[in-house]
Order: sequence, then structure tokens, then C-alpha cells
Amino acid sequence: MNFNLDFDRNPFILFWEVTQACDLVCRHCRAVAMKNVNPHELTTDEGKRLLDKINEFETPPIVIFTGGDILKRGDIFELVEYAINLKLRVAVSPSGTPLLTKDKIKKFKDVGVERISFSLDGSNKYIHDSFRGVKGSFEATMRGLEYAEEVGLSSQVNTTLTKWNYGDLETMADFLKSLKIAMWDVFFLVPTGRATISDIISPYQFEEAFERIYNLARTVPYIIKTTAATHYRRYQIQLMEKNGEEQEVKGAFKGKIGRGHPKAGFTKGVTDGRGIVFISKTGDIFPSGFLPIKTGNVRKDDLLDIYRNNPIFQELRDPLKLKGKCGKCKFNEICGGSRARAYSVTGDYLAEEPFCVHIPDNYDEKDSLSYKIEKFGIENIKN
Repeated sequence: MNFNLDFDRNPFILFWEVTQACDLVCRHCRAVAMKNVNPHELTTDEGKRLLDKINEFETPPIVIFTGGDILKRGDIFELVEYAINLKLRVAVSPSGTPLLTKDKIKKFKDVGVERISFSLDGSNKYIHDSFRGVKGSFEATMRGLEYAEEVGLSSQVNTTLTKWNYGDLETMADFLKSLKIAMWDVFFLVPTGRATISDIISPYQFEEAFERIYNLARTVPYIIKTTAATHYRRYQIQLMEKNGEEQEVKGAFKGKIGRGHPKAGFTKGVTDGRGIVFISKTGDIFPSGFLPIKTGNVRKDDLLDIYRNNPIFQELRDPLKLKGKCGKCKFNEICGGSRARAYSVTGDYLAEEPFCVHIPDNYDEKDSLSYKIEKFGIENIKN
């Protein structure tokens, strides 16, 4: 991992939604997936031109092939192999369906994919399948994890944390110990796509989840990472300060940080438009898959120019532009909050992170969105 990456010029990670098609009906699906392939999706040749363009970044990002279900594209292996031949680092994220066979996972391994990720939203089929909307998804996902281990392909599990599985966190962590995964990525829900505001946990439950994840990260054999929760970094620094550990050094982390914690050197949290760029099925360019503000299209616009110079991307990378308590917070460079969640709740991508309970010095708690959400309910403050 390159800790000195200049996010103003190069994204750390690029997500390409190669298709919207998927046989699952996930209740929180960002893509609002459908059974059939969208006829306007990037063609094979357009996909290859996109990959050529990605390779022009001074430090090319990790490319995540995502969907929908990537296995619904007949040319997926051709595109993945093309990317790898360009020396791009590639990971893939298929869906847990009968399309996920051992032969296909082995083929991903053979062409040079670095990691495969599986969505698993509960420690049992009842929790998981209720999320995914299709019976048998849990078993298909478990088979995929087993196949990945058998062929020697590094795997990770992605879990979306919501009200419906919040109590399953420790059971899930224990369950994953037997799966030989490299990483558990806990995604804190952003209410976009099919996900609703009523599915999200409360601001104080965010903080409780941080504590639980921090403690779990010191005991499990795999790395725990959070997504759409950059304020977990703030939580860690505050805990280090409380414990008298080495802490902030020029905006970075240093000291006893343990397994799964941020490594020394990252000066900024990777978040929407700041280290992240997302390409939709039809080539639209977004700051992330959860921040639905179109900034261009790869069919007619230069991806590098959009990422570097588009005013929306530039604002997202400037902590001085942040509003509310995020604008006054000493952690806003290494955190910055979820711009996607701010947008989904307020309609303003520069608004404060609504689900962070931290109150900066000289800021009135009653003015914060987190206070208002806890006191009045999210439904009464949205937009």
C-alpha cells in the first residue's frame, strides 16, 4: 500500500460497476440491480479503453470489478485479464448465486486476480438471506469462500451493518475465524439505492460499533476494515490519547495500533472523491458508488481530468470546505466523514457527518445533526 499517494492526482481505489444485472434482490442494494443486462452498459471495447485510461494515472489505483453481479457479463474474464496484462491490481466482487462456481473462481486466480470479496451479512442463513432476498444465497456464498480457499485465492468478507444485524457483530466475527479470510470489511450503511434511512443504526450505535470493532480487531486472525465510517479513525486516535499511546504525527497515525488498525503514514482518510472514484455500468463518473452526483462520462470525458480538476472532486478533497461541526473538527483531514451519508441525509455533500457524535471544541452539541437525530429521529431532520 502506498501511504504517500497524492489523492489530488491519483485515486487509491477505483470501482467499476461492470453490470447492473444480478439474480439477487438485496434490500440495501446500491445498484438497484435487475435480472437483465442493461443494453447501454459499456461494451467490451469501451471497457478496455477505460482500463487503458485508468493505467495512465501516475500511480494506477486498485481496480475493483463490481456490480450487480460481475458473472452476469459474458466478457468478464476477458476484461479482467486485459486489466491484469496492463499490470493493474485487480479484485473482483461476484454475487452469492449458483453462477459462482469453483471453475470460475479458479479462473480468476489463474489470470492473476489479487483478491475476491464476498458479501455476507449475517452469521447464519436466516439473517443473510433476508438481506439478499433469495433463499440459498448464504450457502452459495459459503461455497464461494470454500472454493477460494481451495484454489488459493485471497478472500475477504464484506458486511453491511444495519439495524437488522447490529446485534450479530460479535457472533459474525467469531464465525469468520474458521473461514481463512484475509479481511473483514464492515460497511456502515449509506441510505442510497434500495437502502432506506430507517435501516441505519443511530449515531451512538456507530460509536458503540467502533468500540466493538476495535476490541474485536485485537483478537481475530484477519484484518478488520471499516467502509463509509472514516470517523472510526477519530475514535482510534482519541482512544490512543486516552491510553497514553503514541498518536498523531503530522496528521498520521503512529504507535501501538494493533491488527486491523490504520497504519502510520496515511494523512487523509479514503472517502468519497478523495482516493475513491466510481464508474457506473454506462460509464458515468461518480465520487463513489454511494454519492450519486454525476461528474462526467468516460465515453466523452477524460477520467484523469475529471478526477483531478472537476470542482466537485476538488471540493470533496478540501477539508476547509466542510460545513457544520466537520468544518471545525481537528480530525477533518484524516477523517472528513462520509460525504455520501451527509448528502443522503441533508442533500449537501459538504454537510457534517450526520452519524458522528464527536463534538469539536467551542461547538454547541445541540447544533449538531447527531444530537438532532438522537433527540428527534432521523425522519424529522432529513433534508
